[in-house]
Amino acid sequence: MMDSLLSRLFSSEKEELYILDCMGYFMLFMAACTSITLLFENVPYGRYATSKYGFPVNVRFAWFVQELPAFLVPLCLVVWTSSAKTSLLPNQLLIAMYFCHYFQRSLIYPFLIRGGKPTPVISFAMAFVFCIYNGYMQIRYLSHYAEYPAHWVTHPCFIAGSVLWLVGWLLNVHSDHILRNLRKPGETGYKIPTGGMFEYVSGANFLGEITEWAGFALAAHSVHSSSFAISTTVVLTSRAVAHHKWYLAKFEDYPKSRKALIPFLF
Repeated sequence: MMDSLLSRLFSSEKEELYILDCMGYFMLFMAACTSITLLFENVPYGRYATSKYGFPVNVRFAWFVQELPAFLVPLCLVVWTSSAKTSLLPNQLLIAMYFCHYFQRSLIYPFLIRGGKPTPVISFAMAFVFCIYNGYMQIRYLSHYAEYPAHWVTHPCFIAGSVLWLVGWLLNVHSDHILRNLRKPGETGYKIPTGGMFEYVSGANFLGEITEWAGFALAAHSVHSSSFAISTTVVLTSRAVAHHKWYLAKFEDYPKSRKALIPFLF
């Protein structure tokens, strides 16, 4: 079914690969545009949500629905297309990294959220579209086109990237766990995060995700993975800086030695 759909969309595999490459470069262009926009505006969700971005959507529903395509679209590509490269170990491991993140992000994380402000519908819609776009770009390339040397899994880039991915994923999951448990049952309002990497930076969860996708990009070695890592870095760096400034303004006793995103530096 998926093969038939793709054959109607693209006249040849060469054309589809060209489109995938263009999607990667376009994502880089959008990351550059976004970096400029974020100098003047915070990403409008969570504590920065405003009514000018549309009516509010329940936060659990928003996270579940907007992230789900990032899991389902790749799953369909792997299961229901002739995935020429999925029998190769480097491709298998990279696809597994991607699915590991989005299984947790789409099917577990939304249902662990406690409280949380509603997401503006425009932010929700943009995230939904991005997840379809990026899910197709990453996994279609890895499952059907990406070619690596036979020894790639022992190459320093793959090993270092895989370690970075794992460290980042664990840091991201652990930091989210800390944030969820800041408030006791019945409590409301914001508290100062403590423990783990939050002892050093305000955006420990963001640092984890940036590290995760930077490692993925290093291991995957493609414009598609690199553009995703850069886009993630642009958005989450801005959010970490905004959070850091917000904490400093709200809490007089906020640790002055704590940095925004990179321990001891920034």
